[in-house]
Amino acid sequence: MAGNRYEFDRLDFRIRRAGHRVTRALWALLRFLLSVLSLSVVAYSLVALFYSTDEEKALQAENELYSALYPGLGPRLDHVRSELALLKGKDELIYKDMFHSEAPAGDPVSSLGIFFGSDSIPDSKLVFYTARKSERLVRSAAGIDSLFANMVSSLKDTAFVMPPMTLPLDSASYIITGAGIGEKINPFYTTTATHNGVDFMAPPQTPVRSPADGFVQKVQKSRKGEGNTVNIKHKGGYVTRYAHLSEIKVQQGQAVRKGAVIGTVGMSGNSYAPHLHYEVRRDTTVLDPLGFIFASVTPENYANYLFMGQYTQQSMD
Repeated sequence: MAGNRYEFDRLDFRIRRAGHRVTRALWALLRFLLSVLSLSVVAYSLVALFYSTDEEKALQAENELYSALYPGLGPRLDHVRSELALLKGKDELIYKDMFHSEAPAGDPVSSLGIFFGSDSIPDSKLVFYTARKSERLVRSAAGIDSLFANMVSSLKDTAFVMPPMTLPLDSASYIITGAGIGEKINPFYTTTATHNGVDFMAPPQTPVRSPADGFVQKVQKSRKGEGNTVNIKHKGGYVTRYAHLSEIKVQQGQAVRKGAVIGTVGMSGNSYAPHLHYEVRRDTTVLDPLGFIFASVTPENYANYLFMGQYTQQSMD
């Protein structure tokens, strides 16, 4: 035990081997800091338990208000859901009664569907989808470029005649666009029949206008079939036809200018409701009238016109 020094520890009342003074000082400092930290935590907890700041008081009052309101929100939400379901059912019944088909979506041209409705799609699927989409877009772009080249070439041809490219109504939203060409359900016989035009539902007496210059080829007044009809002959062999008119404002053989009023919307003949039945033909060939309205609609709405014309299953005549 030679060379070892011992000292009396007054805190523990023990005799210990004497260490370095620096080590003892650091240990004492550490114990002091731990004691101060512990006392601070205890003091803060006591203050926080019995004393609240103005912000905390405001939050507590807000929470109490929410707690009081929350029990009444459930019944209200259930009531709103039931009302929405009732309205949806009524809308579907009205649409089925009018068109004998399911009602289309509110935004019929939304192309994303529910693919991006989840944030848990693996990256590999996103990359695969994007690659396929890009390939289709590149092919479509090439086809569009070719189509535009053909259009430009046709427009430069001196023999080219511009077809009637405007709507026969002053304004016709895609929402009031009914059945287009194709096999549609006849509202009177509830069987499928060939529909050679497109129906535009409009209020009675709405002016019907010529979409291009021409002359009146035929005027027919009748209480049966397609009712009061007007045929207008245009350049290039195009003929536009208007059925179920209420009034006819032109005479056979009369020259008409683009935009001239040729009649008014009605429901003459076998018509389920007031509307305009509009047809476009070229040299007796039935054409899709929705392909001849570019000058009156935006590209965004044009897709909606096509959707409504294709998926509305019941015609109005």
